[in-house]
Amino acid sequence: MSEIVVGYDGSDCGKAGLDEGLRLAKALGDGIVVVFGYAPPGLWGGEIVEHEEAIEELGEKVMAEARERVAASGVEAEFLMVAKKPSEAIAEAADAHDARMIVVGSYGDPPLRGMILGSTPNKLLHVADRPVLVVPAGR
Repeated sequence: MSEIVVGYDGSDCGKAGLDEGLRLAKALGDGIVVVFGYAPPGLWGGEIVEHEEAIEELGEKVMAEARERVAASGVEAEFLMVAKKPSEAIAEAADAHDARMIVVGSYGDPPLRGMILGSTPNKLLHVADRPVLVVPAGR
């Protein structure tokens, strides 16, 4: 059985990506690996501990939502919270699991803005060594 890696952040686009990943996994007989990637705070000062706790709390909430969505599907799944930039976390999980593909939601930004800001889907299209499916929120 192959696996599909799904980047998930709880956004509407992330939900559309997870739903599409589940649909594909069912059709192909695959499992999924749901990844919540987050960059740990740098050395920029401030309340770093509180920031880390807030990120972890958000990640736990987001992954609980993902678990609920996946449970209803019957698809076999693994859930990972990775303290790296989302694109790195997702690409590394895909490599580690020898995933068939990566599925992520688009953020709905105009293409030029995404390129300037360096969105996760845009980065994955350039760094991943396997197919990347980018799903719009309205899917």
